[in-house]
Amino acid sequence: MAVRAVVIEADGGSRGNPGPAGYGAVVRDPETGEVLAERSESIGTATNNVAEYRGLIAGLEAAAELGAAEVEARMDSKLVVEQMCGRWQIKHPGLRPLAAQAAGLVGRFTAVRFTWIPRERNRHADALANAAMDAAASGAAPEAKAEAREAALVRATGTDPATTPASWEPRPTEEATRLILVRHGETERTVRKHYSGRGDVPLTERGRAQARATAARVAALAPSVAAVVSSPLSRCTATAEAIAARVGNPPVRTDDDLIECDFGVWEGHTFAEVRERWAAELDAWLASTRVAPPQGESFVAVAERTGRAVDRLRSAYPGETVVVVSHVSPIKLVLRDALAAGDAFLHRLYLDTAGISVLDLYPDGGVAVRSVNDTSHLTDI
Repeated sequence: MAVRAVVIEADGGSRGNPGPAGYGAVVRDPETGEVLAERSESIGTATNNVAEYRGLIAGLEAAAELGAAEVEARMDSKLVVEQMCGRWQIKHPGLRPLAAQAAGLVGRFTAVRFTWIPRERNRHADALANAAMDAAASGAAPEAKAEAREAALVRATGTDPATTPASWEPRPTEEATRLILVRHGETERTVRKHYSGRGDVPLTERGRAQARATAARVAALAPSVAAVVSSPLSRCTATAEAIAARVGNPPVRTDDDLIECDFGVWEGHTFAEVRERWAAELDAWLASTRVAPPQGESFVAVAERTGRAVDRLRSAYPGETVVVVSHVSPIKLVLRDALAAGDAFLHRLYLDTAGISVLDLYPDGGVAVRSVNDTSHLTDI
């Protein structure tokens, strides 16, 4: 039965680089986490990067066999992700044919997104790859390879593939890092519905009132806040400072990875103006997150840096609450990834100025979105 969207988790490695090598790939249902397909193979003597590409290719082939239209490919190989996104050159001649093969498979889908994830969130594919590497190193018989694979999965995931049900539910065992995601308050550009990216536009008087109301709401939601982290633009830092003043005055720390998308030449224009002057470029941008506005930044690039910011916060504040003050695009992208949603989500979700969303990130990789765009505190403003 064909599926609309899938998540691929892929990995590969070698014992010696080059050495006995293997790969693993898992295809999941993005809504339930159910494993739809697994692929793993010993590939003889090869490098880590070759094995990682082979894992990606196997995952894409499995997704195509399932009839998927949209794919998110998650890997802990920064090199493969960056090269497949076109941001890094493929300098090693041995990788170019593999990258070309992967690109050919990408063309079979309506949309493909590549996401870097830390190794601990790629345990299933990593276990498959390690079992394949062990089999390659030992020259094990097929039945022994299967036993090694199952043992590796038990060690890596804590579950027995023979007894684990097809449906999957996150079972967090430790305290989550809670992110309270806040969009900045109102500015003149948000009122006039102008593209507002890197321009440093201040809050309006109403925006400052929204920031104060948001601060009171955050204080009610979070008795203890470990940190307040903000985009460096003043509309965010002013909102963040109002919040910090209500939650114990932790210093406001800025993070450049939380800045708004660079809208390039569209900055300061309305959607109608952009449609009139850059119709073809706008259509291309709306159709693909890989396309950037003229002289601007693609949503794929924004997602990459917001992902880095989220991973840093998860690592730096385990089990604590962090307030993150940012812009509409970065927050949408964080929520899209948390919900394993498709790119259409970005154009269908509305986030108000000073709206609050709450996201829990568990140490085992589990995610729980608690609320989206809470504006109950803004009713009287």
